[in-house]
Amino acid sequence: MFIELALVGTFIGAMSGFFGIGGGMILVPILLAIGFGIKDAIGISIVQMVFSSVFGSYLNWKKGSLIIGEGIFVGIGGFAGGYLGGYVTHYVSDTVLQFLFFGILIFALFRLFFSKNHTDDSQTKTLNKGVLFAIGLIIGIFSITLGIGGSIILTPLLVGLLHYPLKKAISAGLFFVVFSSIAGLISRLMIGTIDFADGLIVAVASLVGVFLGIWLKDHVHDRHHKAALMLLYLISLVILVKKMFFAG
Repeated sequence: MFIELALVGTFIGAMSGFFGIGGGMILVPILLAIGFGIKDAIGISIVQMVFSSVFGSYLNWKKGSLIIGEGIFVGIGGFAGGYLGGYVTHYVSDTVLQFLFFGILIFALFRLFFSKNHTDDSQTKTLNKGVLFAIGLIIGIFSITLGIGGSIILTPLLVGLLHYPLKKAISAGLFFVVFSSIAGLISRLMIGTIDFADGLIVAVASLVGVFLGIWLKDHVHDRHHKAALMLLYLISLVILVKKMFFAG
């Protein structure tokens, strides 16, 4: 199981760096498929997200693709929401969690499919700081409840509604995961629902993948990047549907 989890971690890290996701949107279904329960899978996912998002955001900042700015207000909202989300998970049934995850994946696919590709900041919109905080709060609650970092929701909003260039939105999405995942980790630890042993294996292995994923992100055309992101959402949907309706 150690080698299997390490390989999964490396793969998820690469996905995290390339797509700006925490990794939970694909890690949770994979962990479900190899035999973990939904709540154990969410806990492992949160540990991995802390490692990959902090390291990935540092690399993006060093490369100049992460402009913190307004992201701080979304991030603070995400921290508050992530903290609350850790408690919500404890009281929500596995079936409800799986259907919530399914709905969010459908939403992300819809927003990305109909969004235009913006290559610069000239059409980027801005929002009031309070609204940004509220967006972060809501996304944080949903994301940590489901064991995902939140960029699966935030990135389509940035691209489809605020007209962010894709690569800038991806860097901002991963930065958001720093706040939501750390808050989720704290709240989940307080109620003792994280498998740290397996989580650390996945998390440490993911750092190698993050480095490779960010390098690849900087060398891929936006159109191909968007198509790859949509494909990732579809694969995750197929795995989740198989688990929900055809397991056993």
